[in-house]
Amino acid sequence: MKRILLIEDDAAIARYLELELKHEGFELIIENDGEGGLAKALLEKFDVILLDVMLPKISGIEVLRRLRKSKETTPVILLTAKGEVSDKVTGLDSGANDYMTKPFFIEELLARIRVIFREKTTNNSLHWGELTMNPDTYQVIVKGQELGLTKKEYELLYYLLVNRNIALSRENIIENVWGYEYYGDTNIVDVFIKNIRRKLEDVMDVRMIQTIRGIGYVIKDN
Repeated sequence: MKRILLIEDDAAIARYLELELKHEGFELIIENDGEGGLAKALLEKFDVILLDVMLPKISGIEVLRRLRKSKETTPVILLTAKGEVSDKVTGLDSGANDYMTKPFFIEELLARIRVIFREKTTNNSLHWGELTMNPDTYQVIVKGQELGLTKKEYELLYYLLVNRNIALSRENIIENVWGYEYYGDTNIVDVFIKNIRRKLEDVMDVRMIQTIRGIGYVIKDN
């Protein structure tokens, strides 16, 4: 479920957006002042932030500037009653991804959120030859065909691809894909690798995952 942080001090607008966005399937977290909103944005992970400009304690523009200074890259859509060109320029120059002037139609806001998610999906995709991995949708596409991987198979392949050219031990893979709480046999990695290879080899002419004897596995640049 996509997580959205709404930083808005107008209770009526916040309630309206809460109803609409939750109806669309988003998880919505609401903060009603700039100070609390900034703290929440820095402490937790969100897919997009809806940020009012006129906020108590810290203005929306200052919240945005501090987010960007901290290297926080979460997409931000500014919401404001100020519609002057200079205000929009200030917001965009401060690091906003988009800008909406109140009042606005919820359909337009939803459309702009979808655009951000599409852009984010494209930017986050991993590629290896004719294979593309989409971490937002858990899809693997090879030659235009979707590969039917389970969630754990996807996570394992993703971890290998993110760490391409690095020989990864079974223990390392277990810790990062299954988690520290896993106490089973490390041979489970071999079983999953075998299943992933079988599925890949049905659609690819080259072996993507290589075995490093005595160590584990690696994906090298193709």
